[in-house]
Amino acid sequence: MGTSTPEWSTVPAAGSRVIVTGAAGGLGRALTSALLELGTEVVGVDRPGTEVHAGLRLVSSDLTDEIAARRAIVEATERLGGLDALVGAAGTVDTIHRADRFPLAAFRADVEANLLTQFAAAQAAFPALSASGTGCVVFLSSVAAQDGLPGQASYAAAKAGVLGLTRSLAAEWAGQGIRVNAVVPGLVATPKVLAMPDSARARLLSAVPMGRVATLGEVVGAVLYLLSPAAGYTTGQALRLDGGAGLNRAGLYR
Repeated sequence: MGTSTPEWSTVPAAGSRVIVTGAAGGLGRALTSALLELGTEVVGVDRPGTEVHAGLRLVSSDLTDEIAARRAIVEATERLGGLDALVGAAGTVDTIHRADRFPLAAFRADVEANLLTQFAAAQAAFPALSASGTGCVVFLSSVAAQDGLPGQASYAAAKAGVLGLTRSLAAEWAGQGIRVNAVVPGLVATPKVLAMPDSARARLLSAVPMGRVATLGEVVGAVLYLLSPAAGYTTGQALRLDGGAGLNRAGLYR
């Protein structure tokens, strides 16, 4: 992606061609804005009826529909004139049920929205990413994939699937020059998280040593790094952004 860019550069090269799924979400908006500011060529993909910021080209599609997903990625690639990178930020985190009475239909829908959409987009993008010679994929997972998330078993399971998908595709596609990595955030300052009741957010933050949510910029920065030349030897990895939530804080002292 951009042979004139120094290999130590930690942002993608200007002129890189990038597709971002879930472009209308809080993180998707922040990420596409940053990419455009860096001079990359960007096309977003999101559900019909969604709105994105001015200046972003958008392909409307339901990525849970296999045929529609393939068409959307092909159309976005054609608009870009090729493809260097895919960022899978599409997903949903709205379903809450106790596991013993979680409706199977709702569970299945969450897996489709958070896992199958990622695979469908990546599979459709594979030919163009192969042709790039320096293609890369960055999936958005969640710390729920590694830690579990009571009340949202479907979300945690789907995001764990994203990590398995990341390593599997990285192993299969390395020979085509395609890197595949994942960003694994904890609580992020998206509109949905900021709209949580204070008591719920405080309860979740009690397990975070840094005592705060991640900013959108901190997550965007991690994605940009994995898209950059500096990450050119990095594939199959999960970059966790959790404010220390995964650390063992038990000790021998009082």
